[in-house]
Amino acid sequence: MLLWLMVLAVMLVVVGVMSVGVLLGRKPISGSCGGLNNLGLKQGCDICGGKDEVCEEQQRKEKLRRVTYRPELALDASRKPGA
Repeated sequence: MLLWLMVLAVMLVVVGVMSVGVLLGRKPISGSCGGLNNLGLKQGCDICGGKDEVCEEQQRKEKLRRVTYRPELALDASRKPGA
């Protein structure tokens, strides 16, 4: 139990320090910028082959695929069971 409380305290301190930095007007917390490009591995991408436009198009298609209506998954609530 003591270990759990110590870990919780450390995590709260870390989050607190990050939030103080943001509140003081420093650069906002953000994810990594560039990803594979910063490591020089962008040309090895199996999806885009190093072309940003291909990656953006693939992401757009993937998002559209998740949102697309699929009638086989719909349930007609007006029908009585067994009818």
